[in-house]
Amino acid sequence: MSFQIAHQPAEWDRHSACWLAWPSHGQLWQGNLAPAQVEFSALCIAIAENGGESLNILVQDGQVEAQARAALDRVLGQVRFHRVPVGDIWLRDTAPIFVKSPSGSLRAACFRFNGWGGKYVLPQDDEVAGRIAALSGLPRLDCDWVLEGGSVEGDGQGTVLTTRQCLLNPNRNPGLAQRDIERSLWEGLGAEKVLWLDEGLINDHTDGHIDTLARFVAPGVVVCMEAQDPGDPNAATLDRIASDLATFTDARGRRLQVVRIPSPGVLVDEEGTLMPASYVNFYIGNGAVVVPTYGTRHDDAAVAALVPLFPERRVVGRSARAILSGGGAFHCITQQQPEVL
Repeated sequence: MSFQIAHQPAEWDRHSACWLAWPSHGQLWQGNLAPAQVEFSALCIAIAENGGESLNILVQDGQVEAQARAALDRVLGQVRFHRVPVGDIWLRDTAPIFVKSPSGSLRAACFRFNGWGGKYVLPQDDEVAGRIAALSGLPRLDCDWVLEGGSVEGDGQGTVLTTRQCLLNPNRNPGLAQRDIERSLWEGLGAEKVLWLDEGLINDHTDGHIDTLARFVAPGVVVCMEAQDPGDPNAATLDRIASDLATFTDARGRRLQVVRIPSPGVLVDEEGTLMPASYVNFYIGNGAVVVPTYGTRHDDAAVAALVPLFPERRVVGRSARAILSGGGAFHCITQQQPEVL
């Protein structure tokens, strides 16, 4: 199969860099800001020290840059800082999605961003994609509809997973029907076949982003979660996701192989509200897969279950409990820039 237009490479393809934004908004993070910065730093170090991946980190100003430099001292040789204002750190959704043309050159696909359906509209977030595109020096591909990077999961071979809860939500693109969305995913990301799951985790701010539910780990192979505790309120949803995935075939006609790993189970915030914790919100770097952990009894088993799926990478667990207090985990705060060979 050959792509006639630009397509999004698989995340396991080699990267030239990873884009992130240093957490610095005290009014958003409050008491969790310092712990989130510690977790952010541990993620960056794991990415940089395993596989030599460069880090492009957005910082609000010189004071914030100095703070970030001090925290990342051991990997500074692989970090470039850019003084770019952002609303918050969720670059998976606000940054461009880097796509590759048929000739092998990269473009920065910039979609509209409306604060996850208008729920969290923060100053500057709708400008992040264009600013990163300019910093990257790559040609910009403008896509005039709302799409967050965490809502789509591609295999690099024409298959895209997503959810109806998010992409068909009237708070994103009320004038577009499912067939219109599929056509737009083809034009923007090279999606030859779109596989639709229904809904996501309880209290997910993003309306069911796929990167907390199911992830490709190889062509034709997808990983999702399985509840381990009888009282897990997401148990039925997780079972339905696995069941639906098992019925799907990808763009090349392969029936998906479904691998299930443990779910974190019940994790609540300071007010007792269930949090949308997910072990599949991992980041696949050049040499490491960095898995979010939450201090539950299922952490070690989840990380161990992912090890055989990535035989050429080191699979490491790193705490993401504080970052989760903001609504997401490691995949949500990263955006890879593929390498051009």
